[in-house]
Amino acid sequence: MASSLRAMPACADHDNRRITQVGIATGSMRHGRGAMVLAALLWAGSALAAGASPPCEVGSYRLDDGRALDIGPGGEGKLRWRTPDGRSGALAPAGDGAWTSTLGWTARPDGHRVAFVDCGRGGIRFDDIAGRRVPLVEIDTRFQGSGVTLAGRLTLPPGDGEVPLVVLVHGAEHDAALDRYSLQREFASAGIGVFAYDKRGTGASDGTYTQDYLTLAVDAIHAMREATRLAGARVGRIGYQGGSQGGWVAPLAARIAPVDFVIASFGLAVSPLDEDREAIAADLVRGGFGADARAGAMEIADATAAVIESDFTEGYAQLAAVKAKYREAPWYPSVRGNLTWYLLANDEATIRRDAPGLVRGIPAHYDPMPVLENLDTPQLWVLGGEDRDAPPGETLRRLAALQRDGRPIVTTVFANADHGMYEFETGADGERLSTRQPEGYFRLMADFIHGRPLQPRYGDAVPAASAADGVTGGSRETPSTK
Repeated sequence: MASSLRAMPACADHDNRRITQVGIATGSMRHGRGAMVLAALLWAGSALAAGASPPCEVGSYRLDDGRALDIGPGGEGKLRWRTPDGRSGALAPAGDGAWTSTLGWTARPDGHRVAFVDCGRGGIRFDDIAGRRVPLVEIDTRFQGSGVTLAGRLTLPPGDGEVPLVVLVHGAEHDAALDRYSLQREFASAGIGVFAYDKRGTGASDGTYTQDYLTLAVDAIHAMREATRLAGARVGRIGYQGGSQGGWVAPLAARIAPVDFVIASFGLAVSPLDEDREAIAADLVRGGFGADARAGAMEIADATAAVIESDFTEGYAQLAAVKAKYREAPWYPSVRGNLTWYLLANDEATIRRDAPGLVRGIPAHYDPMPVLENLDTPQLWVLGGEDRDAPPGETLRRLAALQRDGRPIVTTVFANADHGMYEFETGADGERLSTRQPEGYFRLMADFIHGRPLQPRYGDAVPAASAADGVTGGSRETPSTK
């Protein structure tokens, strides 16, 4: 679930991700949605050990042709490059002082080469184009969250002028945002102040990991206050960008303490349990199965929901019964969802032991609609048309209804993107390998954060807004939070 096992924030440096349907990946970004090492959900997603210094090459660069280039940590001994148009590649040492690139997360050579001068301090060369490191301003801090001390970092563009400020709200990952979030540098290179922080119980932050949305929303509000304190006179517009689970947390934080904008990337306007059911239904449609299969799959979903609702203490007899009833059905292997796959794949003892720690505090029936119905903060919802973890269908219907009621919401769908806003290629075995992020995704978010009028099209995506609101990043004065 976006609220539970999924752990993919937008533009995370995730070469070590274990995947599958939950959004963590391997170095090859294989979206198999079946086999997975659950321990990876806890710690293996991090590209760096907590507290370790990043490689000296990590930073934001400006090439001589005007393009921005981000270099972030990758898998062990590797780096990852990204450009604002969504292209990316893994970099491995070539043995001659240069680094060679592979396409996206495919491990297939793409012909790009990168060379650093004095570990990037003296410049960079991307193919035949030279560039220089951008002198971003980084301020590390520790601040008080809701009863715990959290670790954060403010990253600002060079200079002393006013800039918009965005706080990055994490997804369900257990690893350190300060290590992984490339948007820290990418947004700052685009003239935006950025505040990232390790969620409670992860990275350098104190406390116990939780998925309680209210607790996380209050932490996000404290993060915003710390960000504005550190940025001082440079603060312009303020708001949140939340990926996956952050799509539930960020609007809640904005409802409690108003801001100027909210971006929900690959988030949902349904409950975690409804998300699981919707994902199962989409699995069966992709498998070519009809109404009878759906009815059986929903019976399975009812059983898994009962286990989840009991905090994994009850419901195992019902779960065993539906497993036995449908195990030989031709559609049974296609039933995955977001938590259901895990409950089908593991025995009772394993589930009782491991599952509570993976989804601690999850509000399975959380309904985001009362918050969204009463939220007058301009919102941008960016969804993937091929998102197997968070299918956007019902969310788009609900957001359209809110738009008709005059809520200031813009929705944008990148038709070929899976969860995390990654395009992919599909192998002969049906598994997905991520290749890049969609053209226009980063530019769309940056325009919204800056409060610029949105363009008619971003890549293959067309922003859609309520007639009363128009298509814009919006603006809202919030003196109580500035």
